[in-house]
Amino acid sequence: MQPPTSKNAVAAIRVSTTKQGTDSDSPGAQQEQIERFAESKGIVIKKFFVFLESASKEQQPMQEAINYCKDPKNEVDLFIIKSIDRFTRGGSLSYDLLKTQLDQCNVTLVDTYGVISHEQINTLAHLGHTYKWSTYSPSRKSEMLEAERSKDEVRDILSRVIGAEIRYTQLGYWMRRAPYGFVSEKVETQHGKRMILRPHPKEAEYIVKLFEMRASGQFSDKEIAKHLNDTGYRGRPQLRRAQNDKSRIIGRTEPALLDEKKLWKMVRNPIYAGVNVEKWTQGKPVKCMFEGLVSVDLFNRANKGRRTIIEMPNNKIVITDNVAPEHATPKGTRHPDFAFKNFVMCPQCNKPLLGSSSRGKTGQYYSYYHCDKRGHKFRVKKEELEIRVLEFVGSLAFSQQEIDTLFSAIQAAYDKRLAYYQAQITMIDSKVEVLTQQARTMAKNFAEIAPSAQQYINEELEDVDKQIKQLSLERMEMKSKKPINIERVIARVKYFVENLDELVVKQIDPIKKAQFFGLIFKTLPTYADLSGRTQNPSSFTGVNPLFQAISGNNFPMVTSRGIEPRLLR
Repeated sequence: MQPPTSKNAVAAIRVSTTKQGTDSDSPGAQQEQIERFAESKGIVIKKFFVFLESASKEQQPMQEAINYCKDPKNEVDLFIIKSIDRFTRGGSLSYDLLKTQLDQCNVTLVDTYGVISHEQINTLAHLGHTYKWSTYSPSRKSEMLEAERSKDEVRDILSRVIGAEIRYTQLGYWMRRAPYGFVSEKVETQHGKRMILRPHPKEAEYIVKLFEMRASGQFSDKEIAKHLNDTGYRGRPQLRRAQNDKSRIIGRTEPALLDEKKLWKMVRNPIYAGVNVEKWTQGKPVKCMFEGLVSVDLFNRANKGRRTIIEMPNNKIVITDNVAPEHATPKGTRHPDFAFKNFVMCPQCNKPLLGSSSRGKTGQYYSYYHCDKRGHKFRVKKEELEIRVLEFVGSLAFSQQEIDTLFSAIQAAYDKRLAYYQAQITMIDSKVEVLTQQARTMAKNFAEIAPSAQQYINEELEDVDKQIKQLSLERMEMKSKKPINIERVIARVKYFVENLDELVVKQIDPIKKAQFFGLIFKTLPTYADLSGRTQNPSSFTGVNPLFQAISGNNFPMVTSRGIEPRLLR
């Protein structure tokens, strides 16, 4: 049965990429085919939707056209497509979800190839009854198969196309948009007609000048960028396309000037020396099948040791990237050169101090802890702050009362853990005993059970046997684990209690030293607290009550409320 004629319809046209829509006649050919089909059926097309994107992703482009059909004001009866693979390439699931939305708003999906049938068969028609489950479309299976075929076709096409591009990239050809300074050109090669890069008539001059000026060492990056801009350098303008119609150009971006950031990216790009490094080469340098704009020697001199291209025998290329200088401090909270920057606060804003090194006029680097980005300036030499930290730790000791409390807590925690361990073993033994008794009962009654049910009894016996073996393994693992030697633990704690400086002052690892330092406090101190420069030193009560000051003057403790160590990140 053919769809009703003299109906209002929308038509959807889709191509996989913007390039297909702008460089080929695919959308126009689809529109002509749909218009001829509609004219032969007496269908009036109210609106065309054109999509220039892939239909294999989760968000289907056809959803916009379907939403238009859902509005009763638009009075749409038919939804016309060229074929199912133009409707979706997401497989049968995506096809079914989209088509169901059209069915719910009484819009019929039509394709020009006639794969989609509009005949409905009721399996209970001879009895005069109908149900949702008794009515079906005989073409549904073929529609689903066509949708799955469309999805498989995408994988096959992409595997062939992308696979070939990756192979040719690894051979040294160029498969992407030409970078600034180059133009793409197809030439005959031993691998067929392939794409290579040629110098751009105007842009190449700026790239060569950039490398020459930087290699001379007489100009800063800022001066090079200004000189090239003054002599006419301009970036490539980009086309701006409509968000809902990629085939429609709505403007162009203004050509950008060269700045230091763009300059540095160009200098580091080995393609200008005829070497390609990218994802498709697995991050390994490949000698290109075309010449670069500059020689390898000029590239290396312009990069000044930061990036070096080394030409090896057998046309092999190696690229080395120099590590950052020793004075450069990586970002992050755990750098050994400034380990205390998250554990000592600014005396003015009570925020964590930062750490960095700066070079003086003589070329020597000076390290400081500082706070200068919060509306005020504070800084102290790295060595001075760390001396204050060690002096402060050296002024602390454990009170005897807290030592006794600590050892009691350790012993109580050990006893509790040991009791739990014994309870677990007892529980496993009880489970094994119950399962063993259950297995014996089933085996005793096995002969009295009907042969048809004996198979199920065997399965239950096997399951019980597996559980017993698993529990036995767990018990063996628990028994094999030697309980912690509480005497050694207490002896170790006692040693550090009596030699607190061993834990912090003589700690080799700066990160661990700072972490142990942080455990001393409930509230982290400012630099003024450590150096005794607060207006009222007795007001600082941030030390854990586990400790007491040996001097008894500078850092009085709060009343004892137990051990409350700070949780480290």
